[in-house]
Amino acid sequence: MQSDIDPRSLIGRKAFDRHGTKVGTVDEVYLDDATGVPEWAAVRTGLFSRDAFVPLEPSELVDGGLRIPFERALIREAPDFGVGRHLSPEQELQLYHHYGLDLGAPEPPPDRDFGRIAGTDDA
Repeated sequence: MQSDIDPRSLIGRKAFDRHGTKVGTVDEVYLDDATGVPEWAAVRTGLFSRDAFVPLEPSELVDGGLRIPFERALIREAPDFGVGRHLSPEQELQLYHHYGLDLGAPEPPPDRDFGRIAGTDDA
């Protein structure tokens, strides 16, 4: 999503799935702790429904609404952690897994020399 968009301007916008079907309305926007960049949005999925967390990347603004590139059913099944609270790293990990998103850089390979004592000839 465009990084120059004020996250407050997203609140109240209609949210649509990949096919243009309305999913709900953006209720809250969550910023990345380290960068301050908008990362997640909570979308109210109905009058008496719950909030579904959706990724703002790779979502985009289209015709004044938030287009989320996932199926409506997947969005509605997203974990609901309640709005107004900070997302923990564990909760974010659950969301990344739910949407099948890449978590970034791969894990570094294990340290093969861990546990060896420097200066020994044991291999």
